[in-house]
Amino acid sequence: MNAAPPSPAEAGSAPRWRALGLLVLFSLLNFQINASTFNALGVVLPDMVKDLKWNWTEAGFGFTVLGATVGLSSLAPAYVIRRFGVRISVLTGVAVMTAGFICLNRTTGIWTFFAGAALCGLGYQMISLITGVHVIAALFHRRGFPLGLYFTFGALGGVAGPWTVWAVKQFTAGGWRGFWEAQGFVIVALGLACAALCGGQAWLAQVGARTDEALKAEEPVPADGPVAGWTVARAIRTPQFLILLAAYFAQLLVGTSVAALSVAHLTQRGVASTAALGMLSVEALAQTLARTAAATLGERFDPKLMLLAALAAAAVGVGTLSFARDYPSMLLYAIASGIGFGLAGLAVTLLLLKYFGRAHNLEIFARICLVGAPAALGSTLGGRLRDATGAFGPAFQLYAVLTALVLIAAAFMRPPALRAAAPEGT
Repeated sequence: MNAAPPSPAEAGSAPRWRALGLLVLFSLLNFQINASTFNALGVVLPDMVKDLKWNWTEAGFGFTVLGATVGLSSLAPAYVIRRFGVRISVLTGVAVMTAGFICLNRTTGIWTFFAGAALCGLGYQMISLITGVHVIAALFHRRGFPLGLYFTFGALGGVAGPWTVWAVKQFTAGGWRGFWEAQGFVIVALGLACAALCGGQAWLAQVGARTDEALKAEEPVPADGPVAGWTVARAIRTPQFLILLAAYFAQLLVGTSVAALSVAHLTQRGVASTAALGMLSVEALAQTLARTAAATLGERFDPKLMLLAALAAAAVGVGTLSFARDYPSMLLYAIASGIGFGLAGLAVTLLLLKYFGRAHNLEIFARICLVGAPAALGSTLGGRLRDATGAFGPAFQLYAVLTALVLIAAAFMRPPALRAAAPEGT
């Protein structure tokens, strides 16, 4: 029986209720892990520095540990998912992340802080983008809307994180320690619900195969078409992969540095702490609106144009942050960097699927995410420059220039051509 083409929100081959349920749960999980990590840590960090008598080189390195662990552990979820399934990946991530929150809650010395940041980074990676994108790509054959929704919820978490810190500090006696304790309870509840709805390893593989067949039936692709025959080894040797890798690095460098250092930078320049915190939430709100717009446009929005717009906005935003002090310049930094960070990750994700297909996307995307480790050095470099020069501005200016260089390379990027003589690989 021939059915009408599904709407962008409909599942490809899984029961609709289950596909939508998993989309909602993974989106909520993405919301929570973003609310409780990068943006929140950037707000908590000045209080931890003050209470525990750290310098900003030490504090910035803790943020680097978080980001670097996210990057370095990128291959872990791919291995666990292929070997044991998504459910084990989620449960492992929840357990590790909860242990990280316990360490952060009980921090008295710098090494406990580093351990908590590392555990949160590993847990983040196990249940964040690699796992979520893999599941959504298997469940939906029209992926623009569901992936856009998933990324939007992550951005909303960035909006909520700073204000959650503020609310815990204002209305409870726990202070920043109470914040970390609360995050542990929430992540356990959401993670267990998500794991309960996940099917077994064989189920998701079968659903993914049927989704691919539905996609081929709806949009036939010749046997020698653009995504046929790509393997991991072939894909990662293309210039397009390297450009997308650089783009992902640039957006992480900007995003994590803004989250870690913008509040301290602006308050040092005479901005009230509530206004500086508010700008971080404006930045996250701009991420949300950008991703919502991309999700609404769905498949009609060219992901390459999305990437170019994202990189341009990120460069303008972080460059403006370097000298921002009044509300017009702060709003420009927050909105531009938010749009950049909001669209770049989604654009890279969609371009990988467009250029290389879904069959090996789990491993290809995992290798893209490895750049989270060097990108996380942005906060350490910024902290070191702050200690050496007395200002964070030079670091933000450097990141703006690097992002602009990636933008130029991406502007000349074309879809990759698969050579018949290319060596086989996995």
